Amino acid sequence: MNLLQAFKMAWKSIWGKKGRSVLTILGIFIGIAAVMTIVSVMEGMKEFTRQQYAAMGSNRITVSIWSMQYDEHGNSIGGKDYFPDLYEYCNSMKDKVVGVTPEGTVNATVVYGTKSSANMEYTWDEQGNLKGDVPPNLVYASDQYSVCSNLTLVKGRDLAYLDMTNYNQVCVLGAQAARTFFGSANPVGQEMQVNGNPFTVVGVYASRLSEKSAGNNTLDNFIAFPYTTRRVLGGEAPTRFTIKAKPNVDLNKFIPTIGGFLKGLVGNGYDVSSENQFQDYQNEYLTQLSLILGGIAAISLVVGGIGIMNIMLVTVTERTREIGIRRAIGAQRASIVAQFLIEAAMLCGIGGLVGIAVGTAASVALSTVLVKITVYPPLWVTGAAFGLSVALGILFGSYPAVKASKLQPVEALRAD
Repeated sequence: MNLLQAFKMAWKSIWGKKGRSVLTILGIFIGIAAVMTIVSVMEGMKEFTRQQYAAMGSNRITVSIWSMQYDEHGNSIGGKDYFPDLYEYCNSMKDKVVGVTPEGTVNATVVYGTKSSANMEYTWDEQGNLKGDVPPNLVYASDQYSVCSNLTLVKGRDLAYLDMTNYNQVCVLGAQAARTFFGSANPVGQEMQVNGNPFTVVGVYASRLSEKSAGNNTLDNFIAFPYTTRRVLGGEAPTRFTIKAKPNVDLNKFIPTIGGFLKGLVGNGYDVSSENQFQDYQNEYLTQLSLILGGIAAISLVVGGIGIMNIMLVTVTERTREIGIRRAIGAQRASIVAQFLIEAAMLCGIGGLVGIAVGTAASVALSTVLVKITVYPPLWVTGAAFGLSVALGILFGSYPAVKASKLQPVEALRAD
């Protein structure tokens, strides 16, 4: 018997028992679809994370200082303002550093006209889109905030060094914050109330995200103030800073240089790390999570494989007399094994194809809803899914196939 005949006989057997075949295939396609969906969605989340970091720029170094000051009674009186020292040090290395800025936040209420950040409410619709207005993040920044955060101006001017030294009550809006408070109007020159203090809008930053995903995002939903205005708005001295190094600078060599300066400044009360490390940690976490979830989903494949073995054993029992006739007229054991393995592989292969179709559709739908990125399963995932389904058929079909080949012709012919 050649392979073409074996495939024809396998298809005839599968088609002849359509109901049973569908139920058998069900376990395989559910497992394949689940694994593909999990892997694809996790890849989408990694891509989303990559885009977020790319939007903020590369070669960013995060510095944290937690050195505190105490009064004569041992009570904490907050940390010293180390930014002027760090600012001067970084600006002395123009060959390596693009800019430096604090990352302090402001706890304040912003009001313009009838819009107040204190009254803003928002919800999520069924498609995962934001409805309503999200209160903006209020950040203390230096004149180098935009270059550190990969921002470009679309209107007005940027924060200036004199804004810090003169304690100017000005601010620059992120693209989303400008839409929230001003809609399509030009905010430049307008006055906003921040905790009752007047602040003049001097500029607006362009969105860092693509037009497709810039609708209502948090990355551009901020208002930047000169960090020295904390004298008016309150807040402790900044303890977290961002340093933007030039593209040709090796961060692995440059970070120890920053650390040496900080050690002389605050002792051991500091930490220096690159955002590449955070991205690597997050990708590693997502990879581990996908392995765990994929392993759980793969259990259904094992269950489906057991179902294949069970059905093939039933098939062997039903076709015992046929096997006896074929053995009696000279069929080799290898051809009997091949026939049943091909049938099992075809069953799983069909399940794999259905699972690939369902998994692709689910991957596209979930990635679009969850991370706003349309993700199609990588070719290697599709190929691996189909190969795995066929391999499951061969693996779990081996025992019934071997059992069928061992039937003695005389005993098989006596079967009803």
